Amino acid sequence: MLFLYRSLSVAERSGSNSSLQPAAGLANTITSFVDRGEDDRHTYVRKQKYIFNISAMEKEGLLGAELRILRTRPLDPRRARLPGSVYNLRISKCPADRQKAIVLDSRSVDVLDAPKWEVFNIWKLFKMSRKEQQLTQLCFELEALDRGRTVDLRSLGFGRAGRQTKEKALLLVSGRTKKRDLFFNKVKARSGQDDKTVYEFLFNQRRKRRAPHSSRQAKGKKAKPRCTRRPLHVNFKEMGWDDWIIAPLDYEAYHCEGVCDFPLRSHLEPTNHAIIQTLMNSMDPESTPPSCCVPTKLSPISILYIDSANNVVYKQYEDMVVESCGCR
Repeated sequence: MLFLYRSLSVAERSGSNSSLQPAAGLANTITSFVDRGEDDRHTYVRKQKYIFNISAMEKEGLLGAELRILRTRPLDPRRARLPGSVYNLRISKCPADRQKAIVLDSRSVDVLDAPKWEVFNIWKLFKMSRKEQQLTQLCFELEALDRGRTVDLRSLGFGRAGRQTKEKALLLVSGRTKKRDLFFNKVKARSGQDDKTVYEFLFNQRRKRRAPHSSRQAKGKKAKPRCTRRPLHVNFKEMGWDDWIIAPLDYEAYHCEGVCDFPLRSHLEPTNHAIIQTLMNSMDPESTPPSCCVPTKLSPISILYIDSANNVVYKQYEDMVVESCGCR
């Protein structure tokens, strides 16, 4: 997922197309689910079941789904045929009762000499029936064939015994939701705290970071700067959120600061109302406040985080970076 985050982030900054599947490039949310299946303790593994808990999956705006399974070098190369031998891999939906297995994707593979992630497109499963979106668990079945005969999957590097979490199979579901998610809501959901508690935490963090003897005694009045964009560095680690935010750990958000006084500059793109308000303020400051220096253009950033269900999620949040300021 970290590789996915970096690839999509580079594509966003450069404006180029991602080398990943088209659905990933169009998505603003990609959720990963880790395999919960285990190999049977047999000397010969003909089929493997990959099981995923998708109860936390967002059901609306789905664009694609893929299954990623890591192949490693066979522990016993003698059990596999010579390099150059071709096998047929098939991924199917686990059959219910006596139903026939539905093949979702297949490909031809050779014996590996280096680890590789095999990526299967299983979007067909969701396109066939919307019922799959109502499920809380998905099950897939993998098998390998050699001229019509099943092959021991461990001889091709699919053995799952002793694998770490980062080496387990992943189900990636991508989508593009129309609703505008507030990042603050994710903070509350992840921390299990309400508005007041979160605000108190941030206030205490800010107070701790202040210098104990700092003072801001003004040495004479200075002219206030005009409305402009200024730096605002956000550090999630300092905020205590690095236990669930994976990347980025910090970013430049910027903010708008300064006065909107007469005459308003054209680059501030003032609205007609802001122009009138500024004129009224210049004539009688007591009766009319000045217009406000606010963001006029904002851009999104992508965040990779661990949700409350312990799934790793890539999500694009809108309006996180100030690109330009103006008077409103």
